[in-house]
Amino acid sequence: MSIWQKNRPFFLFLIKFGVSYLILSVIYSLYLSQYDVDNFETDSMTTLVAEQSKDIVQLTGKEAHITPHLKEASYVFYVNSDSVARIVEGCNAVSVMILFAAFIIAFSTTFKRTSLYIIIGVLIIHVLNVVRIALLGLGFYYYPEYEELMHDILFPLFIYGVVFALWVLWVMKLSGNAKKNKA
Repeated sequence: MSIWQKNRPFFLFLIKFGVSYLILSVIYSLYLSQYDVDNFETDSMTTLVAEQSKDIVQLTGKEAHITPHLKEASYVFYVNSDSVARIVEGCNAVSVMILFAAFIIAFSTTFKRTSLYIIIGVLIIHVLNVVRIALLGLGFYYYPEYEELMHDILFPLFIYGVVFALWVLWVMKLSGNAKKNKA
C-alpha cells in the first residue's frame, strides 16, 4: 500500500485546505487592489468594522468617533475625544475568516451544509471582531498601560480560541466526519 493510499484523508485535507486558502487569499488580494493605499484609501470592510466598533462604544454611553488617518490607509479611533487606536486593514479579521473558511472547506461535506456553516462562522467572527475592537478602544482609554497585553495577547487569544472552537464543533459534530471515522 502506498503512502498516498495509507494517508489519503490527510493528503486530501492538505490539498483542499491549501487550494481553498490560496483561492480565497487571491480573491481578497484582488479586492484590496481596487483601493489606492498610496492615497490613504481604506477598504470598505475596514471602514465597516471601524464604524460598527464606534457604534458599539457609543452604545456603552461613551462618546466615540472615527476619522480617516491623514498619513496611512486606516482610521483613528477616538473615545471621549481621545485618540486611542488606529484601525488598519488587518483589524477587519478577513484573514481570520479566510483561514476559518479554508479549514471548513478542507473538512467539507455537502455544499449546502458547508456553505451555511461558513456563512454563520464568518458572521460570528465578524461580530466578535467588532466587539473586540470596541472593547480594545475602551480598554486603551481606561487602561493604556495594558495596551500591549490586551492587543497582542488577550484579544488574539480570544478570537483564535473562538475560531478553534468553531473548527472543533464542525469536525466533531456537524461535518459528519466524526461519524464516518467511528464506523
